[in-house]
Amino acid sequence: MSLNKALVRGVAVALVSGVALSACSSIPFVGGGDKTPKTDVQQGIGVNGYLWRASLDTLSFMPLLTADPWGGVINYDWYTNPQTPNERFKATVFILDTRLRADALNVTVTKEVKGADGQWTAAPVAAQTEADLENAILTKARQLNLSNAG
Repeated sequence: MSLNKALVRGVAVALVSGVALSACSSIPFVGGGDKTPKTDVQQGIGVNGYLWRASLDTLSFMPLLTADPWGGVINYDWYTNPQTPNERFKATVFILDTRLRADALNVTVTKEVKGADGQWTAAPVAAQTEADLENAILTKARQLNLSNAG
């Protein structure tokens, strides 16, 4: 990773691997500017709250492993359906935006099956599974949004 520094109109700018990180007016005594808070900034968590809640509700049947509401990642541990004890699933939900949008959500599912030797091996997940989970989460998020609007 290379670090280059430059001076642009009296403000230090650091280039880290081609991404510009600059000092801004939120740092005291730099840049002046208006100190009023922005009205479009979502308080609390770093992602859309409806998508977050809907993800937790929709996949509540799976054991929760980790949840990062600021980064927007929810990891679920292995879940085995009692009707099919020789296969198990694990899911990860990525919430990518603060807006309630279809492209702000990504679900990945991992599947393993138990072989005759008792060892778990990776297996393909049906192509529609991830899309169906995303649609269920989006539907729930829209319902939560509508119920909160009135």
